Amino acid sequence: MKLVLVLFAYLLGSLPWSVWIGRIFYGVDIRDYGSGNAGATNTMRVLGTKPGLAVLILDALKGFAAVKLAFLFPAYAGDIELMVVLGVCAVIGHIFPVFGNFKGGKGIATLLGMIIAIHSGAALMAIATFIIFFLSFRIVSLSSILAALSFPVWLIFRYHEHSKILVLFAFAMVFLVLITHQKNIERLLNGKERKISLRKNDD
Repeated sequence: MKLVLVLFAYLLGSLPWSVWIGRIFYGVDIRDYGSGNAGATNTMRVLGTKPGLAVLILDALKGFAAVKLAFLFPAYAGDIELMVVLGVCAVIGHIFPVFGNFKGGKGIATLLGMIIAIHSGAALMAIATFIIFFLSFRIVSLSSILAALSFPVWLIFRYHEHSKILVLFAFAMVFLVLITHQKNIERLLNGKERKISLRKNDD
């Protein structure tokens, strides 16, 4: 049964909302424009704030729903290890979506939904960290990286988390975010990373 849940979690993560919204409502493949990523940030840059926020919410729900699959069966409810595995499978599905020719996004929104489902307290603190830096600099990549870096800090020092699996995942998440944002980090260091204006393309 766990293997079935793992497969379903991957399929949930593979739902390419940005691609579908771009094609259905705007007649474009979001992966052909901007950064080429099938995610909320690129959708916001190319199509506008409203579709970008829609994709953000839908992609986050993928991670949240994947984790909650464990609660469909009483024997698995509260199984942190399984919940982490299911969430990771959803993130992998987002990055390599079977429904999107294995060309997806960076998985940040899906990762966000995952950590909200597993540990809402530390997740909300990480979200607050993102908001503070985003409002200060209007750079999504920088805000995402700093929010990810803050998650294990909040988890350990604010909430005193005892689950070794969850703590290890938190550090693995930081590593994943740094790896998927290598190009962004290079542009940040060179002062070339683009900022987002919330007033642009709002219609």
